[in-house]
Amino acid sequence: MGLFSYNIEKYSPKQLVIIPMVLLAIALVVLAFVTVTIGMPVKPGIDFSGGTAVTVITPDTSDQIRAVFAGYPLVSISEGLNNGKFITFGTMDDTKYQSLTALISSKYPDARVDQVGESFGKTLQDQAFIAIILAFIGMAIVVFVAFRTFIPSCAVVLSAFADMVMTAAMMNVIGIPLSLGTTAALLMLIGYSVDSDILLTTRVLKRQGKLNDKLSGAFHTGIIMTSTTLAAVTVLLVVSWIGQIQVVEEISAVLLIGLIFDILNTWLTNVGILKWYVLKGGGK
Repeated sequence: MGLFSYNIEKYSPKQLVIIPMVLLAIALVVLAFVTVTIGMPVKPGIDFSGGTAVTVITPDTSDQIRAVFAGYPLVSISEGLNNGKFITFGTMDDTKYQSLTALISSKYPDARVDQVGESFGKTLQDQAFIAIILAFIGMAIVVFVAFRTFIPSCAVVLSAFADMVMTAAMMNVIGIPLSLGTTAALLMLIGYSVDSDILLTTRVLKRQGKLNDKLSGAFHTGIIMTSTTLAAVTVLLVVSWIGQIQVVEEISAVLLIGLIFDILNTWLTNVGILKWYVLKGGGK
């Protein structure tokens, strides 16, 4: 299977779905392990866990900054343009926080300090979780209404679910935290995933012709759409990495990972299920 040729005639439905299903199982194990370890499937960022964020312009290196704040729960240091630094700290009691702000004022008087309370972070965390669940349920309802056939609709929903699960697992592996930005990226990923899956399912179920010809036509259209989005997201990732724009970098990284998994789940998982469905007599 090359970039512009797509012939799965010699592969059985079981052969098509085996690799993505194994990856999905591994991703579920990773998420389960992280959930047992920290209480959430993905390590939360400061937005959800609470903490203190400091933005400062300083020529000090990361090692020097770590030395300055050695007695505080420093989480990360991100470097931006023109000696900009974004420093995050974990949650701490009021005494520790007052001590930290006093140290920041004396060492970096022009720094900006933002605090996210632990309870407020928990509220945002719950709201983000509800938003993802509602978006997924809404997507599933639209898919079932659009096709009104159980197995093809389940294939679309399964592919979208696998995209999100695999992406979330990879976020844990490479250390991307769950924040408001990455939550938005996961929500966008639902739309990207369903777009290609609906294209594929519509071509297979609602057009006449040989199955392999319909799959090949859907692949050519779908891969061009996905490649265009991949190129745009890759450029966004590179630019944000050069400019050290952490939020944009994390969003684009999540989208890039999700789109790669979407190619796998759409053109192997969904195709395998649809092929099995059509060979069993479903569809036209």
